[in-house]
Amino acid sequence: MTAERPEVEAAALPHEGANAHSAHTIVIVGAGQAGGWAAQTLRSEGFVGRVVLVGDEAHPPHERPPLSKAVLSGAAAPESTRLMKPEAFDALAVQWRPGVQVRRIDRAAKQVLLSDGTAQPYDKLILCTGGRARRLAVPGADQVPLHTLRTIEDAQALAPALRPGRSVVVVGGGWIGLEVAATARQQGAEVVVVETQSRLCERTVPAEVSAYLLALHRAQGVRVLLGAGVRGFARAADGADGADSRLEVLLADGSALACDTIVLGVGLVPNDELARAAGLACEGGVLVDAQCRTSDPDILAAGDVAVAPNPWAGRSLRLESWQNAQEQGMAAARSALGQAVDYQPLPWFWSDQYGMNLQIYGMPTPAHRVVQRGDPASGSFVLFYLAGDVVQAAVGANAARDLRFARRLIEQRKTVDAERLADLNTPMAKL
Repeated sequence: MTAERPEVEAAALPHEGANAHSAHTIVIVGAGQAGGWAAQTLRSEGFVGRVVLVGDEAHPPHERPPLSKAVLSGAAAPESTRLMKPEAFDALAVQWRPGVQVRRIDRAAKQVLLSDGTAQPYDKLILCTGGRARRLAVPGADQVPLHTLRTIEDAQALAPALRPGRSVVVVGGGWIGLEVAATARQQGAEVVVVETQSRLCERTVPAEVSAYLLALHRAQGVRVLLGAGVRGFARAADGADGADSRLEVLLADGSALACDTIVLGVGLVPNDELARAAGLACEGGVLVDAQCRTSDPDILAAGDVAVAPNPWAGRSLRLESWQNAQEQGMAAARSALGQAVDYQPLPWFWSDQYGMNLQIYGMPTPAHRVVQRGDPASGSFVLFYLAGDVVQAAVGANAARDLRFARRLIEQRKTVDAERLADLNTPMAKL
């Protein structure tokens, strides 16, 4: 999914006649998906100046969604997640600085200070610093091995533990937790999911979708504990000499879950410390406008770290999704070139679990009227969320074609007949 190319206006660093601006330098901090797409877009828009791509990971720009699925299961190699082939990346002629961190942004001097002791000047700076897996501050958290899943190294470290005869406790019933649970179960491990809220993915989907996810995992043999708080972690010695040590997840009700492996899937912490230290406006991430600009017009931000206004949600928010990492990275690059950008995307998210592809368009809320098309028991259905007779959001499983039409209905804000919407005999194209 790609954003439409916005109209170009005359401004600083125009992509037309880019040779005239070959002395300009654009620095991108963060070489993940957003940073990679920003670099690629700068070149595809004709910028011939210097592009410096700084990333604290050793890997070239890559996508993260496969890490919890194909890469974790061994069905795909880590290299398959790369945004582009090596020769295409080389053709971008960017100065790539892998394994290097930006220690400080000096806005007055317009330079970033790097962990190798050097300083890198910039004309425009794009922050694509992403986020890191949230940890739990409970007793024992620093005494036992706790896996998270955010990086290629995380997936490689966790994969060997997911096999028959092994038991895994996943703390967190959000998207990452559920995808890890599904992959672990498909690899033959015994799995328990511990969720502190009363339902799965409570922050992001309505109750009926949570119920569907719960039924899906339980049907696959996953034990799901809802409303279960974690008070700590410990080691549980099975043998008298403690040689065969297992782990324990200590629950708030006083019980304990013994297991071989513990995975934390309790959310993402945006890496906005660099921006905060530089005095940029931040609130649960780096605040940007629809042009991806921070409170400093020469500094932009994109991806998981950026908090942007979104009319579909009626508020500013961070969008942690493949779509946003790609499209906001592209938008930030175009904005840095002086192009007219108005980035206000319809949120789109998907998750693959047990061969089920779930997609969400828009922001469904409990206030919406729900119209169901298809039977969840059949394995394929769409739930439409309406305000009056206008579709505001849609959630569907194994219904990619219908969801493409649902997206059009949402974006066009067309009124619909709820009965026809629910009728499988009425093609979505006719709505």
